[in-house]
Amino acid sequence: MRNLSISSLISYCSDESKPWGDANITGTTVDVDNDVLYFCTETTVPEREGVEVNIWRTAAGGKFLESPTATLKSTLYQTFSSYASNQVVSFKCIPEKRIFCLILAGGDIATFSIEDGGVGHEFEVVGTVDSGIKCAQWSPDDEFLVLINGNDELLQMTREFDVVSESPIRRSDFGQDESVNVGWGSKSTQFHGSLGKQAAAASTEQASKAASGGSSPDDDTIPRISWRGDGAFFVVSSLDKHANPPPTSEPYTHRKRALRVYDRSAVLQATSEPVPGLEHAVSWRPSGSLIASSQRFGFAGGGQGKKGRHDVVFFERNGLRHGEFGLREELKEENADGEGRKWGYRVREMSWSSDSNVLAVWLERDSGDVVQLWTIGNYHWYLKQELPSPASTEGASGRYTSVMWHPEDALRLILTTNTQIDDIKIYWETCDSTINPPNDTATVAVVDGSSILMTPFRTQNVPPPMSSYKITRPAPHLSPPVHISFAPNSDALSILYSSSHIELYKLNSTLVTPANPPANPIRFWEGQVPDTIRARQILAWLDAAAPEEEWIIGVLGLPEDGGKHDIIVVMAVRDGAITDTYEVTLTDRGRGRMISLKGGKLGWVSGNGEIFQVDFENEMAFPIATFPESCTFIKSASFNETDHAFVGLSNSGKLYLASTTATQSRTLSTNCSSFTISAGSLIYTTTSHEARFAPLAELESLTQVGEEEKKLPEWEKRRVERGSVIVTAVPSAMSLVLQMPRGNLETINPRPLVLSVVRQDIESRNYRKAFLACRKHRIDLNILVDHDPEGFMASLSSFTEQVHEGDYINLFLTGVGQSSQSPERVAKICDAIREDLEKRDLKSYVNSILTAHVVKRPPDLEAALALLLKLRDTDPTLVDEAVKYVVFLVDADKLFDVALGMYDFSLVLLIAQHSQKDPREYLPFLRELRALESGYQRFRIDDHLKKYGKALIGLKDAGPEKFEEALAYIEKHGLHDEAIKIWKEDDEHLKMILNIYGDYLFERRAFSNAALVFLKAGKNQKAMIAYEKAYAWRELFALAICEGISADELQQMGDRVAEDLSSRKRYFESGTVYIDYAKDVSSSVAAFSQGNEFAEAERICALHSRLDLIEIILHPTAVEIRELIGDDLQEMKDQLEKQSARIVELRTKKETDPDSFFGNEDSGLHEVEMMTDAGTTVGTTFTRYTAAPSTASKKSRVSAKTKRKLSRNRGKKGTAEEEEYIMQSIVKLVGRLQGLQAEASKILPYLLKYSSDHENEGRELQKELIDFEEKLKSAINDVWAESTSDDKQDLPNEGLEESGLTGRKKYGTNLPPKPEAVFSNEWRVSLLRS
Repeated sequence: MRNLSISSLISYCSDESKPWGDANITGTTVDVDNDVLYFCTETTVPEREGVEVNIWRTAAGGKFLESPTATLKSTLYQTFSSYASNQVVSFKCIPEKRIFCLILAGGDIATFSIEDGGVGHEFEVVGTVDSGIKCAQWSPDDEFLVLINGNDELLQMTREFDVVSESPIRRSDFGQDESVNVGWGSKSTQFHGSLGKQAAAASTEQASKAASGGSSPDDDTIPRISWRGDGAFFVVSSLDKHANPPPTSEPYTHRKRALRVYDRSAVLQATSEPVPGLEHAVSWRPSGSLIASSQRFGFAGGGQGKKGRHDVVFFERNGLRHGEFGLREELKEENADGEGRKWGYRVREMSWSSDSNVLAVWLERDSGDVVQLWTIGNYHWYLKQELPSPASTEGASGRYTSVMWHPEDALRLILTTNTQIDDIKIYWETCDSTINPPNDTATVAVVDGSSILMTPFRTQNVPPPMSSYKITRPAPHLSPPVHISFAPNSDALSILYSSSHIELYKLNSTLVTPANPPANPIRFWEGQVPDTIRARQILAWLDAAAPEEEWIIGVLGLPEDGGKHDIIVVMAVRDGAITDTYEVTLTDRGRGRMISLKGGKLGWVSGNGEIFQVDFENEMAFPIATFPESCTFIKSASFNETDHAFVGLSNSGKLYLASTTATQSRTLSTNCSSFTISAGSLIYTTTSHEARFAPLAELESLTQVGEEEKKLPEWEKRRVERGSVIVTAVPSAMSLVLQMPRGNLETINPRPLVLSVVRQDIESRNYRKAFLACRKHRIDLNILVDHDPEGFMASLSSFTEQVHEGDYINLFLTGVGQSSQSPERVAKICDAIREDLEKRDLKSYVNSILTAHVVKRPPDLEAALALLLKLRDTDPTLVDEAVKYVVFLVDADKLFDVALGMYDFSLVLLIAQHSQKDPREYLPFLRELRALESGYQRFRIDDHLKKYGKALIGLKDAGPEKFEEALAYIEKHGLHDEAIKIWKEDDEHLKMILNIYGDYLFERRAFSNAALVFLKAGKNQKAMIAYEKAYAWRELFALAICEGISADELQQMGDRVAEDLSSRKRYFESGTVYIDYAKDVSSSVAAFSQGNEFAEAERICALHSRLDLIEIILHPTAVEIRELIGDDLQEMKDQLEKQSARIVELRTKKETDPDSFFGNEDSGLHEVEMMTDAGTTVGTTFTRYTAAPSTASKKSRVSAKTKRKLSRNRGKKGTAEEEEYIMQSIVKLVGRLQGLQAEASKILPYLLKYSSDHENEGRELQKELIDFEEKLKSAINDVWAESTSDDKQDLPNEGLEESGLTGRKKYGTNLPPKPEAVFSNEWRVSLLRS
């Protein structure tokens, strides 16, 4: 549903001072490498003794060089048809060879090098065909040249002009693809449906007439050649002599035209079926599907059909017909004097655009030549544009001399007359109305010849090629308009024709669905542009500021008098007459587009992307924004009253955003295929088959000054069908209309469009419309609350009044209950709605009130059932329906349990009767419960419902005789805390509960808590046992003494406790217990010395006059402690040495193999297991630093979870993670050394004191500690110094720009900071210095 509009029209006009004199322009070519247009002119030597051809180079702005680039003078002259006498048969640029090739009808083939440049060069004739050349065509890849000479022979040449094939074009055989008869019978004997043998006879008669048909009277007798886009095949259209000519005197009936398809080697593949009235024009669609030609009907020897019928017909590669469409020319009487145009016009040529989407048909009319542009959609051919030839300066009918599509720019068409060149660029444009809601109609206008197909998508969705209604220009005006546009602020359409004629229509569209009729279009003004211009665009709008209805019409065009710049003619129309006219001269020529701005202002975008605001009243234009390149499709939007935003789509698929507040534009997408602005959003589709929705509010932030490099946000998107493009958006209907590549339509309702309308409705408190939209489009109904929570709560009564249906309220409450809001907020909303409904009508909204209770989190089922009890006596029927509803909402078993927990058996029966429960299941149980006493009954009910704490209360209420059962129940379900609270006033029973609670804690090894509970229960003996198990020796001995145990028992208890403390390495406490309670001096001294508490040990020896124990116990123990410290120190030394060496290896690997070091190897190898479980295992990857590896072969018992934890801790070998692990280990050495020094400070004074051997040991230990301290400091300085240096080097791959810790974080590592290696000297003994 798109139209073809002219985006630029650059006219190379000769004026009166044409440097080529009386020569005629006859051909063009394009140097695609430099994007330069060349054209050739030819002059016939008097008496037709030769021809002179000049090549001219064009320049920007519609200019050309004053002297020809090259000249060819040929003495050969040939004319093969009375229809055309041009001698230039082919003019082609060969990009790879950088030459021009010129082929003349006289037979000369000449070349000229593009690299020569300058002017005044001569062509080099590389060969001559003696019989002349009728037609010639280069292959698409410029590898082969195919031509037909004057003897009607087909010649194929290479690009070096070597002849590789030569054959006659008229052949009797079909070709290599001729069908084979497999014996299925003739067509006349086959089944023909219900028509039977009559159809068989008719088909035979039609075939006979087709075989006897001739050519068209308008045939120019010249053969044609056309290549397929891939260069694999080409087709030749030529005239053959008729084998059985009809008995007429007309020469065209004695010949017929046929198409022959050849392969790349010029071998005949197929010949077309007989087509009477087939004409000379032929063009093979580049995509390869169809071969286009034309066919005449309704004359002697022509096709069977009504008089005047003229079709464009299509053939397949095998020569068979494949569809057609009719030309829409006015039927005229046959004219024998119309320069060979029997019906007042004829088809001169036809050609396809390089993308195969547009078919150009060159018509030669008596009134002048035109080029029609046809496109197809949904199997319908549309006449989109008609380009008339400019009239000559003498007033004669304009005639084209050549029509050529640009070989790479698909929608660029180059037309030439004898004196002028028109370089025209067209583009696809969707013409849709952009009126703001609520008056938006979303009408789309599609040009199809003289008719404009109108479809208002707000009320009707009519698939093309149909439409809701048409606006048709009456005969004899059959030409399509040049441009059409909708008024931005009114339901009106403006139409511009090539003659600068303007028509304005008021559509009077209906906004009610169904719309019948959808509109009542009325033409309220028509007129002519006052100035003589070649108009190409129109914009019209209603002047809202005028006191009376006044229309402003802007027309963009190129002056026909050869002006150097485009002009915009602006007219003010009031009461059917033009009241004012303004003319604004622009800075560009032939390029640019007008756009409408907010507030009735006019804008213009130049060919280089600069955006101007047109002040037509002062006849001036000033720049306001800019795009980085030319954009063919542009829309404007407004952020506020003064700031404008502009969105433009370039031919390369880049979507740009520019604004009046930003100095630079932003690129929004590089693969955009279409876009529109609607409902506060920019909507665009991409070549990756997605539709994206960008809010205009976010676009405004992107255009702020200084935000050029701000990253684009992730806008909402959705998948669409491949190749979809936007037709229009319908804000009021919340829909987006897309068109598929084959032409059919698809209407979707994107969430952003729906949410935009829903938000507007919520803000205007139109809750019903918002609710219905959410329900229809499956939007979370919670938006009604979330968008404006305070406003919703304040207008809650309005909501329930508008959305008064119970089912709708139930749906809304369910959505709120399932939302992500907090349970408190859900309860608040539900309670507010419930209270409002209860005030309105409790009985009418009973289901909704029940829903409000049920959807809470957790559901308030008891309140819901209480409501049923309340209504049970007043309206049994209503309660019956309500019970069915609540059973539908909630699981019946759950409701049964809740009702049972309310201890109301009538309610239980009510729920059970409406559920699927079998009475045999619940009736015996209910009978049993009814027979029990009240307290025990509640116990049984709560126990059944697994409400054990509540059941315990019922058991207490059942009386003291149930206490033993209560104790068992407490132990079974672990209800000790609840029981203590329940029986806290009953001391006797409370102590019994505490006793079993203490046993419970003791069994679970919570000895300290068990001891306290036993004390509370008065079980001191049990408390003492618990204290001893908890190693709480202070509390134990205090309680034991209070209990008055004997001295022997106390001493035995002291021995046990001290021994247990020693086993747990609590030596100081063990020694204290030995001396205080066990009265064992030697054991106490031994315990203190084992804990490196020599000062306390000597004190005990002196206190108890046991100095002999110093030599017996303390001397050997001091040596043992020294050896233990030495062993730990040696282990630390070994670890430091190995890790320092490994750090060097890792740093070397970092330089030689950084990818592997930083873990950038193949991720597929990560899951490969390097060692089996049954192999020799080691503690960790780095155990060589801390412990000797195990040599035992055993199966690993480490769980997968533990393996993952160890892997995270130790890192991967040979990577940055290992380096991090080693450095963390070195950091830990600092703390370990400080601990050893603290231990040494306790033992060194006594090693100095005891004996010379002890002194030597102490001196050696102090020296080892000092030496290791220095080594550790040195190692720390070296490791962290190298680490800092390495971090400043470049990191691999994407981390090149980062260094240090920041770069490592990118790779998942983070080196620890350098530790503070500060050690105190207070531990040292000065007398032990070396």
